[in-house]
Amino acid sequence: MEKENVKGYIEHFIYRNAENGYSVANIVTEDDEITCIGNFKDADVGDTLEMEGVYVEHPVYGHQLKVDSYKIVVPDDAVSMQRYLGSGAIKGIGEALAARIVKKFGSDTFRIIEDEPERLAEIKGISEKKAIDISIQMADKREMRDAMIFLQQYGITNAMAVKIYNRYGTQIYGIIKENPYKLADDIAGIGFKIADDIAEKVGICVDSEYRIRSGIMYTLLQGTMDGNTYLPMKELAYKTSLLLQNSPEDVIDTDDIMTQIQNLIMDQKLVCKGEDNVYASSYFYEEQGCAAMLHDLNISEKIGPQEEELYKKRILEIEHKKGIELDDLQRDAVIKSIANGVVIITGGPGTGKTTTINTIINYYASEGLDIMLAAPTGRAAKRMTEATGYEAKTIHRLLEVTGQVEDDERRQGVKFERNRDNPLETDALIIDEMSMVDTHLFNALLRALVPGVHLILVGDSSQLPSVGPGQVLGDLISSGKFPTIFLKKIFRQAEESDIVMNAHRIHRGEKPVLDNKSKDFFFLERNDADVIYKHMIQLIRDKLPGYVKASPYDIQVLTPMKKGPLGAIQLNLVLQKYLNPPDSSKKEHAYGDLIIREGDKVMQIRNNYQAKWEVVGKYNIPVDSGMGVYNGDMGIVKEINEYSQDIVVEFDEHRRVRYPFSELDEIELSYAITIHKSQGSEYPAVILPILGGPRMLLNRNLLYTAVTRARSTVCVLGSSKTLCEMTENEEQLKRYTGLADRIKEIFDADSN
Repeated sequence: MEKENVKGYIEHFIYRNAENGYSVANIVTEDDEITCIGNFKDADVGDTLEMEGVYVEHPVYGHQLKVDSYKIVVPDDAVSMQRYLGSGAIKGIGEALAARIVKKFGSDTFRIIEDEPERLAEIKGISEKKAIDISIQMADKREMRDAMIFLQQYGITNAMAVKIYNRYGTQIYGIIKENPYKLADDIAGIGFKIADDIAEKVGICVDSEYRIRSGIMYTLLQGTMDGNTYLPMKELAYKTSLLLQNSPEDVIDTDDIMTQIQNLIMDQKLVCKGEDNVYASSYFYEEQGCAAMLHDLNISEKIGPQEEELYKKRILEIEHKKGIELDDLQRDAVIKSIANGVVIITGGPGTGKTTTINTIINYYASEGLDIMLAAPTGRAAKRMTEATGYEAKTIHRLLEVTGQVEDDERRQGVKFERNRDNPLETDALIIDEMSMVDTHLFNALLRALVPGVHLILVGDSSQLPSVGPGQVLGDLISSGKFPTIFLKKIFRQAEESDIVMNAHRIHRGEKPVLDNKSKDFFFLERNDADVIYKHMIQLIRDKLPGYVKASPYDIQVLTPMKKGPLGAIQLNLVLQKYLNPPDSSKKEHAYGDLIIREGDKVMQIRNNYQAKWEVVGKYNIPVDSGMGVYNGDMGIVKEINEYSQDIVVEFDEHRRVRYPFSELDEIELSYAITIHKSQGSEYPAVILPILGGPRMLLNRNLLYTAVTRARSTVCVLGSSKTLCEMTENEEQLKRYTGLADRIKEIFDADSN
């Protein structure tokens, strides 16, 4: 379609999203009135726009101009000036006053307002003070417009330009020309790549120290995406050199990179521990802060024989009352949770972690003490509530996430109401699924606890580590500074489950039993991806729902990888086609290479602390509302609205979130998800397609995590050879984390 250039002023907004600027606007041109759709974040009613876009035909709303880009221009005739001034864009001027101003000054109006504002006082109803205020407003708007036009030439979107202007004001011109990499340091959403593109257009040298420094910081940031909190210096220098090499001629001397690493250390933007472990300073201080706060919480009570007997007696009373029988390790875990400030309880499926938690809760309750429960995800918290009968919250909800974002989003990320100044009021706190908790969240949690609170951390240390940076549970255990109970006994009820028994076999490196004599663990040898698709659809649509008494929506396909014939991307396309096919009764929306359809199963793929949700009751009246939707939350697309340009997704507990089309990169189809994304979740039935793939992805840890996500049934489709190779493969992608070292440093310094 051929692009059109259109000029007109905004008469009114039909729809406007205040957060991201997506709008449907009525534009008046010289010849006509047209409907325009696009991002008009910085534009106001009355603004005159020069727009570029294509005309599209909407099946319901008719002829529309889809605007790709625009700029705000000064009206060039008296009528346009009067419309602009009377639109409400300038506070204090209404339609009548605008008409009097333009009648007095004509086409010279804007020059008078900007250069001779005192003359406005010649008009009845305008004081000298009001005249100056009008002039200041006009100047402010002009400065922003000029800055946005300047930034457009560097490919910066209008929405991002507003963010940049609000941060720097008129300093932006010097920053862009001297050091555009400052944008990557200061503004979330602008990474090294965008800053580097600007720098190339400006003509900054490829070996500029600004560029090298920004590249180093970006490389460390990318390292955190792989779970690292630091990188060895040589690895950091090598990866930075690869990043900075745009062409074979752009060879950056490693010595120059090492020099800038040292300069960043001098500027306290980096911290070097040991001989060569290089941290972005915020990550180092988070680890150090966690270690210090754990040290303060780690208050231990010395237990003599009499006290121990008393504890055991009280625990036996709880066992008799609840009709349970703990083994010695479980009783030891309960006693240690009473007598110590920080305790870790770990074990595989069926080893009695939940029974141990329930006994700890009952003990504290019998003493009249307060106890709180939390887990990293909504699903894990819900499962904890069902298992204990006590309300469990997500850690974000427990800490009362505000929805406000810190200036440095990539590091601190989010603000919590519960912190050092407003700590949690409880005697004990139990956190389940600790393997999922990353360094950021653990640091925020510890900041909300005061010495004297008992912190009980429960999880399976053999699960995959957190998606975010760090491996908190593993580092706490390896530090050796906290009482840690490894529950090993598989209880009789769990022994009846082949899911549990095969999980333990996999953990020990033994081949799982695949004889299909089981009631809950099935294996189908299939060596063709198309055949696997066919069986997968039959299982989800026809066979498993009745067998596990769940809907097809609750049956989850887990895969080791994102790409390939059995990767999450391709599986979702296949499963969507057969499980939620096109239908005249279902609206759909094309986004990139994908189609989102009403009824689709989707997942939130990043934390959005500012997303608003609501629960609606009868007649669509909201009965509850809040903020925050998190990485891993799953929901169903309930509504697609092409007119308001958004979709509605309903998550657990009937929370509905509205996504503008411009923010659909926050969700993806989730008929199939990677095993990493399944952490902390549990499903009635899990289907595992396993044929082949990269050795680093096909390992024991991944297979163990996948199998333990199933509550009632596991179905493996694929190659028994690959399954055995996964069981034997102990290789894992190494994470560079230093929490264990920070803990040892602080505890050892205290003992000297």
